[in-house]
Amino acid sequence: MAHPANTYSLVADIGGTNTRVALAQGRNVIQSTIRRYANTDFPGLESVLRRYISDEGGVDPIAACVAVAGPVRDGRATMTNLDWTIDKTTLSRATKAETVSILNDLQAQGHALGHLDAANIRTILPGADAGAQAAKLVIGVGTGFNAAPVFDLPAGRIVTPSESGHANLPIRNDMELRLCQFVSNAHGFPAVEDVLSGRGLERVYAFLGAEANDPREAAAQDIMAGCTDGSDPRAVAAAKLFTRILGTVCGNLSLIQLPFGGVYLVGGVARAFAPHLTAFGFGDAFRDKGRFAGFMSNFSVHVIEDDYAALTGSAAHLTALTGAAD
Repeated sequence: MAHPANTYSLVADIGGTNTRVALAQGRNVIQSTIRRYANTDFPGLESVLRRYISDEGGVDPIAACVAVAGPVRDGRATMTNLDWTIDKTTLSRATKAETVSILNDLQAQGHALGHLDAANIRTILPGADAGAQAAKLVIGVGTGFNAAPVFDLPAGRIVTPSESGHANLPIRNDMELRLCQFVSNAHGFPAVEDVLSGRGLERVYAFLGAEANDPREAAAQDIMAGCTDGSDPRAVAAAKLFTRILGTVCGNLSLIQLPFGGVYLVGGVARAFAPHLTAFGFGDAFRDKGRFAGFMSNFSVHVIEDDYAALTGSAAHLTALTGAAD
């Protein structure tokens, strides 16, 4: 399909396994142009983008933005499980776009806030009313864990990066201390991401097996299936423990960032847990902050159930960057 030159933006979401690429007009991602590519089929990002441009009839985008599951510094991204060079030079060469940008994937999710269909946002906890300019917080729970605060300032939106998933796990009771020790024995350091991620759920399940002197393993998707249909009591127990720790960590991050505009959970694991968070005690753990328990009711918590939100955020970021019309 041929597209007019210098009309659309190219946006991409680079995960550890797949890269999704699309065209956007202003902040609007053109759904019919979304394509998914397996990273193992390509030597690097440039090859993926060149394939996409070819698949879309040799499209010549005016701007390009990629969201990367890893830290971005000085216009260069690094990924833990993918040995690709991702920098502005590569992006410019591959797309021939006049404007290019690289974001952390959580930053892209932050730029998407306010531009998503309300039907794709599930409210877990209501909060106090806040102005449109109130700070927000995006928390990603998927292959890994991370968070990014969102600030709307007179000069525009700022979404600051972090590596929150590599901070220490919080400990509130003897069981959580034993969980930390279990994780430390295997990995040397009890990080948040070691529990609050897909692999982390598997570790929680294995930990409960060790606690019961009945060790066995299960994949995250099987744990969630056993939890949903009630066929595996240990899966239910693992999901409940996971949920309480998630509530604690999200509450901690909320006290640090004060997101009166809301907390937004994103990522595949967050979406899988969304139907269970209320029943499994997320709200109680989120608000369990002693004399600040009442204060925690200021913060609403939502789950974004739009798998393409990072693409929308990348498009919104480019729109703000170039001053283009929607």
